[in-house]
Amino acid sequence: MAQRSSLAVPYEVPVLALCFLARVATGLELSVNNHAADFSLSTSPVPAVSLSCLVQNSSQAEELLWYRGEGRVDLKDGNKVNMSNICVSPVTESDNGVTFTCRLARDKSVQVAVLLDVQFPPQLTGEESLQIEEDTDVTLTCNAKSNPQAETAWYKNNSTLTLEQNRYQLYQTSEVFQLYIQKVQKSDNGTYTCVVKSSLGEARKDFHLTVEDKKPVFPKEAVIAAVVVVTLTLFFGIVAQKDKIFKV
Repeated sequence: MAQRSSLAVPYEVPVLALCFLARVATGLELSVNNHAADFSLSTSPVPAVSLSCLVQNSSQAEELLWYRGEGRVDLKDGNKVNMSNICVSPVTESDNGVTFTCRLARDKSVQVAVLLDVQFPPQLTGEESLQIEEDTDVTLTCNAKSNPQAETAWYKNNSTLTLEQNRYQLYQTSEVFQLYIQKVQKSDNGTYTCVVKSSLGEARKDFHLTVEDKKPVFPKEAVIAAVVVVTLTLFFGIVAQKDKIFKV
């Protein structure tokens, strides 16, 4: 007897088949700037970038929709049918990573997305002066955006900073660079420079650190006792004055 073989069919197959049939049924495709699939558009900050969406294989008027992220872009009536253009103006550093998507109005699964890759050098300027009491901790922070991502280096008085173990610590994210100094000493006086560098350029920021003498700390008990003594002195002084008045 021949053994019957069986194949397990995943539940996702009918769903995928329906999606495929829906695309075949429309017979339509979109292209943005001659790209028929999602793509990344590299640019620098410029006055404007144009995106043009075109319906392919159209036998009738098809309405197009544009989205910036999840938000709908308002289009004029003459800029919606079979072909639609939008202008991103100006293109700035804040547009980096933003997605623009062109969709077919009657079948939003037909779409092409454009990811803006806005490249710019590190942006870091200015200087900062800090007066820190001896034996306290201090954190020097550089906030620097860049694309591509930058690397950082720290200098003290224009020389590469030697990190003392257990006293210096470095923290870094894609946009924040920090130098942490534990229990600053008089030897920590000086100018610290954060240098942020990428393939497009570099930027720097100076921190002028002044370590001041540690202020003496009086115990709270001694302060309270002094206040009590002063209060009692004033009180008995007033009583003595009144006693003199009555005796007179």
